[in-house]
Amino acid sequence: MRLSKNKNHQYLFFFILSIYTIFNGGNSNLLIQINFIFIGFFFMYCLKDKNFNLHFLKFYKNNQISIILYTLFLLYLVFQIIPLPIEFLKFFSPEKYKIINKLNLDTSYQSISLAFSNSFFQILNFTTLLVIVFILKMIFYTNTHKIRLLFFLVLTGAFAASIAVYFYLVGNPDFFIIKNESSKTTATGFFVNRTVYSCFLVLCFLSGMEYLKKIDHYEKNNKNNFFNKIYIRIFILLITIGIITSFSRLGNFLLISVITLYILKEFFNKNKKNRFFLITLLLIVIFDILILGFYFGSDKLIQRYSFLLSEINNYTLSLSEANTFDTSRGTMAKFAFSEFKKFIFFGYGLGGFENLFKINFVNTTTKYSSLYASHAHSDLFEFIGELGLIGSALIILSVKSFCANKKNFLFKNFILLYLLIFIFIFDFSFHIPIVQLLFVILFSINFEKIKKFK
Repeated sequence: MRLSKNKNHQYLFFFILSIYTIFNGGNSNLLIQINFIFIGFFFMYCLKDKNFNLHFLKFYKNNQISIILYTLFLLYLVFQIIPLPIEFLKFFSPEKYKIINKLNLDTSYQSISLAFSNSFFQILNFTTLLVIVFILKMIFYTNTHKIRLLFFLVLTGAFAASIAVYFYLVGNPDFFIIKNESSKTTATGFFVNRTVYSCFLVLCFLSGMEYLKKIDHYEKNNKNNFFNKIYIRIFILLITIGIITSFSRLGNFLLISVITLYILKEFFNKNKKNRFFLITLLLIVIFDILILGFYFGSDKLIQRYSFLLSEINNYTLSLSEANTFDTSRGTMAKFAFSEFKKFIFFGYGLGGFENLFKINFVNTTTKYSSLYASHAHSDLFEFIGELGLIGSALIILSVKSFCANKKNFLFKNFILLYLLIFIFIFDFSFHIPIVQLLFVILFSINFEKIKKFK
């Protein structure tokens, strides 16, 4: 059977998303470059179609302010890596100037960024995110297309979870691109970090919830709805098992939070037809907590679902003396915040935290002198440190302007904001391309209201 033009483009996009997922969420400079090339060529391929071109122009016209602000943000990132005369650096980054003198570097030009290479590839990554928004608006322009996209996201999450759980049950051996030497006792699948893996699955789980809510409303005449809903419930179950076996406190907490928020919403929903959706959620909770939770480690069940208490205690640690420094999340976040105040206006460049950490701690005499951290375990403090107040303001204004064009604030967007807050404060998962990408996709999907004719 020959695919339609829309399906042809959409399935190509799904293939690119699969590449993201399978190769560690695109989490390396090489993969960022490959994804940028794939997305760039695919975008130009879509522009060749007159219909898609019109959709792109319409979106650009309706969101000009947001796109211009985001473009200014990208230019700001470029400014961070441009080599500046050393005298100019005294003004734009006094702390970087101090570091150069401290290390006795003989140089006439230096960029604001502490990691030129990482910052360059992050510019490609953030450009890719903008282009993906353009692609979404070009090729997923009907409710049917958006439902198809949600189905794919749930399917991808179920596939990743199935692979991860299988390898977890057989002892997590290394296999091809799956490297489990650092996570023998947890399920991570294609991902190196269990929390990144669980956050990815939570977003796929959210996609499944949205699919179940929208399918009957927008696809009433689809004869395959009955079977599709069965498939989605199976996929959701696999995703749930995947999150549990990750043993990630943040992932399990966010899963329960999402389910709880949907249940609360359905209790106040006057539409009785959605009661079956509520029953589905309750069954997931029962199966998740009472059965799978105990099966995969009853002794750790309470700890995994008491995320807030554990993390708040963690974040009360002090950085009073360098010699007492440890690698806990609370300490890392406090270190990132203290460094942000030194680079307050122009930041130290995306991807620069690792070098900042090494400069401050690798040469110390503590027992951690041979260790280093590439992330601060708090996206909030790391991003504002990397971007500074100016870069942070530009990206916030761009997103705010995009949101201001929406006629109503969807419940889905509220949950995404809720997830974003917890990930931003307690983890570094939002620095991973696949997690950024899923947030962009889910936030961009807005269903058109069905017009009623009298």
